[in-house]
Amino acid sequence: MDWAELVEHFALQFNTAKASACQATEPTWDAVRNTLKGGSSASLPGSGNFYVHERFARAGRNPSTCVARKIRKAKVPKLRPGKALKDALN
Repeated sequence: MDWAELVEHFALQFNTAKASACQATEPTWDAVRNTLKGGSSASLPGSGNFYVHERFARAGRNPSTCVARKIRKAKVPKLRPGKALKDALN
């Protein structure tokens, strides 16, 4: 499911226009994004917890040319699924 499909789902669920559904969902993701930028974790009840994981710098190589290169450290978002989400899948 991509963003357009999610907005369409919300629009059908709440019987509203897609533009309204987009405006209603965007602040939620802005809040999650800003919380993660600040270094905290964000919890979405029923779904799980988003948190920031820091990958350390490491050596790597380009698989097509086999040229060695250094991969810089990076901060990446991760989701630790909640019990409700895990139960829904099993």
